[in-house]
Amino acid sequence: MTDHTPIPLRELRSDCSRCAGLCCVAHAFQRSSDFAYDKPAGTPCRNLQDDFLCSIHADLRTSGFTGCTVYECFGAGQFVTQQLFGGRTWRDEPGIAAEMFAMFGTMRGLHELLWYLTEALSIRAAAPLHDEVARLRDEVAELREAGAGPAAQVLVGELLGRVSAVAREGLRGRQARGADLTGANLRRADLRGADLRGALLLGADLRGADLRVADLLGADVRGARLDGADLTDALFLTPPQVASARGDGTTRLPDGLDAPAHW
Repeated sequence: MTDHTPIPLRELRSDCSRCAGLCCVAHAFQRSSDFAYDKPAGTPCRNLQDDFLCSIHADLRTSGFTGCTVYECFGAGQFVTQQLFGGRTWRDEPGIAAEMFAMFGTMRGLHELLWYLTEALSIRAAAPLHDEVARLRDEVAELREAGAGPAAQVLVGELLGRVSAVAREGLRGRQARGADLTGANLRRADLRGADLRGALLLGADLRGADLRVADLLGADVRGARLDGADLTDALFLTPPQVASARGDGTTRLPDGLDAPAHW
């Protein structure tokens, strides 16, 4: 029988204390409302310290780096640093920098897939699909160990779609996959069981909305108001999505997701 034991979520969340500051070096960013200055890929952020921690971590949002506060590597940073490179760093060995940064991008994609598959194993209604989910989870984990690319992305997307359909069966939720709901007034809306996969919900008013068992995979909720919203059993919601939205102490989130400090 296929092992359904989930990967501990702590392995799929960033741990900067065990990383070599990869997200602060590998990625490029441009001066905007999210970043205070231009930085090319492969160049360390000016706020990165010698110990690979951020010198303004507690003040990122007030210092013009809100983009950093909504970023999540899903644990890829420490996996690359500690597992694939045995604790070596790009700073100590400049010759491995390009490979390390490229591997970080690849691993982030795989770790995000593992996040979704791990969640799928926790959805009781999808129990008939758990063997298939666990097998695919193991395949993605093998790709990760081998340092290979996210070749299973299409397969994962298709399987998660079936998991979502089973979980939402009978709820007759709103069908709004990929819909443009930018700025929409959805205050106190009944969106239980809704298919909002890939929907644009930028700045939408979702205060008090019922989003239980709503599929939010890939939904863009930047700036969306979630005060009082119930996302208790929302499907495939990620830390970056939560961090990019606007909620408060009355927002109900799924187990394993905490409200960001800036709410």
